[in-house]
Amino acid sequence: MKTIMVNPKTVTHKWKLVDAADKPMGRVATEVARLLMGKHKAIYSPNVDTGDFVIVINAEKVMLSGNKIDQKEYFHHTGHIGGERWINCKDLMVKHPTAPLEMAIWGMLPHTNLGRKMMKKLKIYAGAEHQHAAQNPETVDLKV
Repeated sequence: MKTIMVNPKTVTHKWKLVDAADKPMGRVATEVARLLMGKHKAIYSPNVDTGDFVIVINAEKVMLSGNKIDQKEYFHHTGHIGGERWINCKDLMVKHPTAPLEMAIWGMLPHTNLGRKMMKKLKIYAGAEHQHAAQNPETVDLKV
C-alpha cells in the first residue's frame, strides 16, 4: 500500500453551512475549526490546507454558559503607551456580533501563514441570510 502525499493541487474544497443559533460558542468554534483545518477528511495533513469553506449563520444568537456574557473580557492594545483596551463580551456582541465567535475560532487554528489562509475560508454572518447560495453549501448538524 502506498502512502498518499497531499499537495494543494489535489485537494478539493467543499462549502459547509453551520447554524450557530442557541448552541454553545465553544462547541461551534471547535467544529468550525475542525472543518477549516480538514481534520474530518481522510487526506488530512498538517502542512497542507485540506479544509473546506465554512459559512456560519446566526452568530449573534450563539450561547454562552454561566455569567460569561457579563464576565468574559477581550483585550487589545492600541500600540501607544497606556493603550490597553478591555471590552466585555456583551458590549462586543452589541458592537460586532460576529467578533467573539471569530476570535474563538481563530484561537483554535494554527497561528501561522497556513492558519491565516484557513481563516480566509471562514464566512460569518450575524443573521440567517448569507450570500453564498450559488456554492450550494452542505448543512452540517452539530452534535451538541
